[in-house]
Amino acid sequence: MAPRKASINRNTKETNVQVSVNIDGFGKTNIKTGINFLDHLIVSFGKHGMMDLKINAKSNDGIEHHLIEDTAITLGQAIDKALGSRVGITRFSYASVPMDESLSEASIDLIKRPFWKSTLLIKRNKIEDVSKEDLEHFFQSLLQNLNSCIHLTVKYGDNDHHKVEAAIKSLAVAFRNASTKDKKQKGIPSTKGSM
Repeated sequence: MAPRKASINRNTKETNVQVSVNIDGFGKTNIKTGINFLDHLIVSFGKHGMMDLKINAKSNDGIEHHLIEDTAITLGQAIDKALGSRVGITRFSYASVPMDESLSEASIDLIKRPFWKSTLLIKRNKIEDVSKEDLEHFFQSLLQNLNSCIHLTVKYGDNDHHKVEAAIKSLAVAFRNASTKDKKQKGIPSTKGSM
């Protein structure tokens, strides 16, 4: 299997986002968006997904929503590109991750047929330095651009920070397992013969 690496630059009037990903990495991350909680979530995604991630994202218009959205879009597209044809992968996975009183579950199929459903159960209007709607939009934009079928559900919890962090970690672990090379799988993991 060829190295599963990709780099994407997204330059618009709103933002400038550079993302490099190595799916077969060791969880090394260098994330700079200027938004502390967003950086924290992406570091967790790389660490628990065992992906090397480098992101340098800057706002051109000073609007935080655009920066969060474009970072998620570019990250999702870079991972999709790094997956390539998806030959020889495990394809399906599931992860349940607790964080103190919160529990999140992620189910993933790395088929190239995008569908996503996300339930985060956020109650507060803001978590750390990010609004509720921007956090929800971050997950939405990331899942849409991974070009996969993903169900991400926070089952319960009291602390919104814990809920969102459990969500990103469950997604990371499910992705790590689904993207793992399957030694028994000799081709495309689909009865169609195509992803």
